Amino acid sequence: MSDAAGQRRVIGSWALYDWANSAFATVVMAGLFPILFQDYWNASATPAVANLRLGWANGLASLVIVLIAPLAGAIADRAGRRKAALLGFAFPAATITALLALVPAQMGWLAALLFGLATIGFMAANLFYDALLVGIAPPERWHAVSGFGFGLGYLGGGLLYLGCIVAVMQPHWFGLASGVDAALAAFVVTGVWWALFALPLAYNVPEPPVQSPRSAAVSGGLRQLRSTLIHLRAYRPVWLFLLAYFLYIDGVGTTIRMAVAYGRSLGFEQNDLMLALLITQFVGFPAALFMGTIGQRIGARRGILMGLSLYILIAAWGAFIHSPWEFYVIAGLVGVAQGGVQALSRSFYAGLIPASRAAEFFGFYNVLGKSAALIGPPLFGALGVWLGDVRYSMLALIALFLAGALLLMRIDSEEDDPK
Repeated sequence: MSDAAGQRRVIGSWALYDWANSAFATVVMAGLFPILFQDYWNASATPAVANLRLGWANGLASLVIVLIAPLAGAIADRAGRRKAALLGFAFPAATITALLALVPAQMGWLAALLFGLATIGFMAANLFYDALLVGIAPPERWHAVSGFGFGLGYLGGGLLYLGCIVAVMQPHWFGLASGVDAALAAFVVTGVWWALFALPLAYNVPEPPVQSPRSAAVSGGLRQLRSTLIHLRAYRPVWLFLLAYFLYIDGVGTTIRMAVAYGRSLGFEQNDLMLALLITQFVGFPAALFMGTIGQRIGARRGILMGLSLYILIAAWGAFIHSPWEFYVIAGLVGVAQGGVQALSRSFYAGLIPASRAAEFFGFYNVLGKSAALIGPPLFGALGVWLGDVRYSMLALIALFLAGALLLMRIDSEEDDPK
């Protein structure tokens, strides 16, 4: 096999993990879990209270990532075990996802616990998945490769979600008694999908070079982490980007996790909400590929700012929607913005950091991104409770997107598109 063919195989196997784990992000995190959490596991609670509980489940899962990500990344760097760490989180999380199907009605605390554990595994595995990017392609291709990964993720997650929607709407086609039974079965299918399509990465993507003997990886990781913290001030583009990312990716994540719950609170039907999420997925597929190309031409920072501007308009409109068709249009616009912001953020950051410390620095990347979710989803839910109308939740999104965009603009123009 030629070097070019070998690299294509590695890149394809790496990107296929986006196809794999996006099933959890789409079917579980954004799609069916928020609906079942409100209508099945918390049927006796008000919609606002159910949203608040879901927000706390997401926030506490993010807290765990905040605590473990930088050190775990540093240790994986030293031991050359980024791929092993990814799989060590992904496979248990896929199993826990399947176990959600066994949680009885009105057992909201157990559903929240399993969902939180699966979300921890999902986010931790992504830390190491992102870090592998710097070793599988040359820097000039990072924007395109990152966009390719996100594009496959949208396509794979969308296709599986489409199948799950069909099963929920027509459960008798699959020998199931009700839509609830179909939604619960979808958790099992998602866990199997996630584990199955992670296998190409396990077999074809190489580990990075070992920097320390594995027996010394923990102590070496601690020293490396301490050194990075001491010298982080010298990496001005890195910490400035991380501050901006901390803010705006919280808005992106909160939109993903709370949009369906928000629509349900406004009284939209389950079928309308599921269709809207499906629109987001299939629009996101070409949008992520397109924005990866745009990032190479106009610079990643400009591409991210375009996406954030669109998000601000989406959030403002979302506070006033009354009809399902508006939710559909907003879902399509989210698909355009979401894939580009996520893909370009990852590749932009990859160009700012030392490649030999990629997992460690992506630990900070994930800490800043996920620690924002400590306040984002809870605040989204809390505003609806405090102010007496779930529509006020949109204020949290607008503030986060605007603040992140303003900080991102402070990065010098020559740092806009690092190669």
